[in-house]
Amino acid sequence: MGKYESLQTNIFSIFVSSPWVAENIKTYPSNFIATNSTNEFIRVSVIPSGSGVNINSVSGILIIDIFTSAGNGPKSIMLIADKLDKYLVGKNFSTQGKNLCLTSSSLSLSGNDKDNPALYKAAYTIPFNYFEVQ
Repeated sequence: MGKYESLQTNIFSIFVSSPWVAENIKTYPSNFIATNSTNEFIRVSVIPSGSGVNINSVSGILIIDIFTSAGNGPKSIMLIADKLDKYLVGKNFSTQGKNLCLTSSSLSLSGNDKDNPALYKAAYTIPFNYFEVQ
């Protein structure tokens, strides 16, 4: 498995873990368009953007779009962002010599979703470093 596929697999393993599933927040990968949904969910995009400490490492940013029902205010978005912080901020995940390190997050409210105006959207972002031990 190459470093990009491995990175994607490691990040999505967080969102299929029992504790995250128990949060009851639907989680989808990037390139998912919710045209019929008015429920809360998140969409996870892994954006590699820089090199790391060796040829099997990469840095970048995790962008998590948070969607909630439009017209209900930002409280639900803030609650979901706080839950994401609980699972991601300052965390290090190691699996079979592959390490994912996440730092601090930020949140930006975006307004109604262009694909489905019944949804309100925010962007939760968190930088990462990913490397494999040789």
